[in-house]
Amino acid sequence: MAKGHRSQIKKARNAVKDNRAKAHVKFVRLSDTKGRIVLNQIKGKDVAEALAIVHHSPRYASDVIEKLLKSAIANAEHNLGLDVSKLYVEEVFANQGPTLKRIRPRAQGRAYRIMKKMCHMTIVLNER
Repeated sequence: MAKGHRSQIKKARNAVKDNRAKAHVKFVRLSDTKGRIVLNQIKGKDVAEALAIVHHSPRYASDVIEKLLKSAIANAEHNLGLDVSKLYVEEVFANQGPTLKRIRPRAQGRAYRIMKKMCHMTIVLNER
């Protein structure tokens, strides 16, 4: 832990704080690998182009990611005062969340386990 008065520690922490626009969504009923497929398509693209890609993608994950991307754009505009026309998708994450474990009855009294996966997704935007 850093030494010094509490106000000095807060000033030091705020000086290092990340000033990029972010948006998170947690506990999405979608596997992380399926989410990464769509997220990797928009990584490094301009925000307008990324929205067009996500809007026209046939995958289920694209609906969730479109909402997440719009949230990140709104955060950039309202919280940080960034220019929307200069924004691009800098980083994307899709991490594994908890798994719902369900059981499917099978022949001769056996049971098969069904894993219903969840994921946490993050989008980080920055100005060019």
